[in-house]
Amino acid sequence: MPAITVDDITVLPRITDRDPARSSPRPVRSITIAPSGFEGEGFPVRRAFAGVDLADLDPFIHLDQMGEVEYAPGEPKGTPWHPHRGFETVTYMIDGVFEHQDSNGGGGVITNGDTQWMTAGAGILHIEKPPEWLVVKGGLFHGFQLWVNLPAAQKWSPPRYQDIRANQVALLTSPDGGALVRVIAGEVAGHAGPGSTYSPMTLVHATISPTARLDLPWRPDYNALVYVMAGQGSVGADRHPIRTGQLAVFGPGDTVVVAADADQESRSPNLDVLVLGGRPIGEPVAWHGPFVMNTREELVKAFEDYQAGLLGSIPAVHNTPTTIQESGQASVDPS
Repeated sequence: MPAITVDDITVLPRITDRDPARSSPRPVRSITIAPSGFEGEGFPVRRAFAGVDLADLDPFIHLDQMGEVEYAPGEPKGTPWHPHRGFETVTYMIDGVFEHQDSNGGGGVITNGDTQWMTAGAGILHIEKPPEWLVVKGGLFHGFQLWVNLPAAQKWSPPRYQDIRANQVALLTSPDGGALVRVIAGEVAGHAGPGSTYSPMTLVHATISPTARLDLPWRPDYNALVYVMAGQGSVGADRHPIRTGQLAVFGPGDTVVVAADADQESRSPNLDVLVLGGRPIGEPVAWHGPFVMNTREELVKAFEDYQAGLLGSIPAVHNTPTTIQESGQASVDPS
């Protein structure tokens, strides 16, 4: 699992050992299993938040683990152009390559450990797909997409796009060097990640070595979720078992505890988890398809605005065939 790694973890800043008498480990409230499904043009996903009440997820709405899948030549798939309004999409790539393009001029290519952070805000069209060379060649594909809700006052913010390279994330380690902690957004132990967020939140990817334990300081005013992307271990001070494809929801406290089992599968030598949480927005959620609003009326308006072309237009792709002439030669748009 590439993401971003280091040759010598001992040189990284260490999360300070917490005084057990003064810390409050968060209890585990529930553990659920992510069902499998398909997204876009047919790429496999695990629906990490399925079966969890939105009140426990707030400010998050949706999380898909995309893959892990080894595509044969011609098989890689993405999503067609589609609209969004009222939230942010965060795409974190573990293995493989993904392209993004949107109607606001944002776009880029992400690979191992990179993140694309798109604020849909008032409305945007975008497309996500593997590059053409990967479609032809095939290869490994594994990543995540998280939807972060926006409060009502910020749902009409102008769209924006952040391209976060793997080498920009803050890297930390546990006191004993048994865990590599990548801070993508928010702050852990005084170290901030590069992602800029509207809703106050923290997003971490941690790799925990067999038998190691991670006591992660966590803001008491944030909720806390742990999703296992690979491996097996336990969560909470009471060591509730957890494995690949499961999500743990935590109760109140100031520390998230995750530990890796001594025995791991050969395909997953370590325990890899996403740890995420944020300050709950506490507003009504009206969500249907690609729109996340506060009321049904706002949802209807979003669909009407999309159909009227008010959420943006698909950018022209220049120097590509637009019509087929009788001679069999393609006519090219010269603009």
